[in-house]
Amino acid sequence: MKMVKSLVLGSAAGLLAVGGAQAADLPIKAKPVEYVKICSLYGAGFFYIPGTDTCIKLGGYLRVDTTFNGSIYGQPAWSADLGTGNRYRDDFASRSRMALTVDTRTATEYGVVRTFGQADFQFTTFNNNNVNPLTLGTTPTATGVFNLPGEGYTAVEYVFIQFAGFTFGKSSSAYATPWNGYPGNNTSFLIGGNDSVTGVNNIQYTAQFGNGVSGTIGLDEPVAFNRTSVFNLSAGVTGGISSVGAVGAAGTSGNAYGGQHMPDVVGNIRIDQAWGLFQVSAAVHEVDGSYNLLGPGAIPLIGSDTSGHPTTKYGGSVMAAFQVKNIPTGAGDDIKFDTTWAKGDTKNVISTSAPSPNFLMLGGVPGQFGPANSIAFGATTDGTYLPIAAGGDGTMHLTSAYGVRGAFNHNWDPYWSSSLFGGMGWVRYDATQRANFCSAISATIPGQNVTYSCNPNYAISMLGVVTRWTPVNNLTFSAEAIWTHLTTGFTGSSTFSPGAPFAVTPLAFKAQDTASLEVRVQRNF
Repeated sequence: MKMVKSLVLGSAAGLLAVGGAQAADLPIKAKPVEYVKICSLYGAGFFYIPGTDTCIKLGGYLRVDTTFNGSIYGQPAWSADLGTGNRYRDDFASRSRMALTVDTRTATEYGVVRTFGQADFQFTTFNNNNVNPLTLGTTPTATGVFNLPGEGYTAVEYVFIQFAGFTFGKSSSAYATPWNGYPGNNTSFLIGGNDSVTGVNNIQYTAQFGNGVSGTIGLDEPVAFNRTSVFNLSAGVTGGISSVGAVGAAGTSGNAYGGQHMPDVVGNIRIDQAWGLFQVSAAVHEVDGSYNLLGPGAIPLIGSDTSGHPTTKYGGSVMAAFQVKNIPTGAGDDIKFDTTWAKGDTKNVISTSAPSPNFLMLGGVPGQFGPANSIAFGATTDGTYLPIAAGGDGTMHLTSAYGVRGAFNHNWDPYWSSSLFGGMGWVRYDATQRANFCSAISATIPGQNVTYSCNPNYAISMLGVVTRWTPVNNLTFSAEAIWTHLTTGFTGSSTFSPGAPFAVTPLAFKAQDTASLEVRVQRNF
């Protein structure tokens, strides 16, 4: 019996052990896997962020370009080392950039909430000024110091939030056209109109009226992008050709703008339909001087605070633009055009995606095609003033400007396309500005001949063509050639003050010409 009892108990224990093992091995229900799902609400490339109702799209591009007889971004040889043809010039300049974009959308009861950001990681050679011993105080530039082996820098373009018709952040101005400064060109320096393609801090509201009609009003932060310069024409005079180019081609030094006290008020009315687009824009811009008493470089001196300042003036600009689609030359062809008038708001005419340029070009030097021993220059300002203590009227005088810009874009076939584009800008100073300007610059160009006359008015014009080849989707090779022409209001000739590295020599005031070529390859993703 003992043996039977032992066998029964042992068998029961074994069964319990086996049963326990089997229970432990039973499968446990796994947590559901949150697969990434495609979001088709906002176009191709969006997907849902797992666990949320927010759609996200990652994108960008990688671009490599080189400009010959010009600077990066396709800037012509119209100033500084390139404009004067000295030995510090770079005959070509290259840039490599990777842009990354993040676009999110969330549907709400108020409409879609959108956020967008773009960062550009890039390495580029120096700009118009190389490491010139004469300008070590100003070059390398803030970004130029990172253009060294193993270095580089990140530029922030758009960073904004859109909600219920409002836009908050760094985006294109409400003043801008959809194409900004790019009606058909690659260059970031097409003169003749507004360009806020890299974004300006702003708040704006857009109302949709139906049938493609909309209206937008906004407030732009002016100090970082919407200004050119203000000249205090008593704030020092510089000598020499190199100095004229370095300080604004004006014979005066520095920027006498005061701080920002009012945002630019901007807006547009736009009709965007199947036939094309028509837009009218307007802007109001504050022009604010700093002090009456300033030293060379427009730096404040002891006593500047009690010297007074010119009265703040308000300028502005208006623009009309159109795009014509479906023209009979081919599928996808179009014409884009805009024209601008400005007073005290020159940035909206002499505009680039960088600060507005001043111009200085010598003839007969490498890279320049004007007559030998000749010169042309132009100073870009929003306003000028000459204090009463310096013999002026103490009033801020606003600078006038007007411009035109446009392009014809043609598709030869699915792989080849070309654009013919151009732009022109005129800058005009009133009689008081001209008199004060010419008095200030007289020390820089003291050797005037009998035919000499001073007039700071100038005009800059550009004509270019770009051809693109897209052998596979999202990969494009392009080449762009530009001719640039600078006309000066000065006449006659003068012997300039000594300015290294140039010899003291008579120079005639003549229109100048230059040409540049940019080649580019870009892969979008």
